[in-house]
Amino acid sequence: MTVGLSYAAVPLYRIFCQAYSYGGTTGLVESDSIVSNMTVVKNRPVKIRFNADTASSMQWNFKPQQHDITVVPGETALAFYTARNPTNKPVTGISTYNVIPFEAGQYFNKIQCFCFEEQQLNPHEQVDMPVFFYIDPEFTDDPKMEYVDEIVLSYTFFEAKEGLKLPVPSYVKK
Repeated sequence: MTVGLSYAAVPLYRIFCQAYSYGGTTGLVESDSIVSNMTVVKNRPVKIRFNADTASSMQWNFKPQQHDITVVPGETALAFYTARNPTNKPVTGISTYNVIPFEAGQYFNKIQCFCFEEQQLNPHEQVDMPVFFYIDPEFTDDPKMEYVDEIVLSYTFFEAKEGLKLPVPSYVKK
């Protein structure tokens, strides 16, 4: 029962957080023109730390390939996580994420990521999962971000159970 509820909470969490930019969720960039026309703020480096967790029922090994990287607002960056299924059966997972401090989430924009989509790994399969992102240059203009020089991007993988599909409200669909 608890496993089903925790898995069911993933889409609900996504819907709520993306609609309201709550709890350190990030933006998702839709346009290449936004990225290509950004102003790079070279004098404001920000360390991005990477964290990886799995729910208690998830049997995967999941970790970031790098502990941290330093980026500057307005410049794109690429990081990788690795997931491995050590079991003798296929396992499907789905991940959620957050950004700490929560207030920085509105400036952390993902161009490409593996979150909120089911990923199936066959027995003993290992995959590298990219996260392509940038920090919005407006980060540097926000007084609440003045002393923020480190952001943590944290992913948690849950085991996805077959057949569970929750409808997405029309106001959230693209």
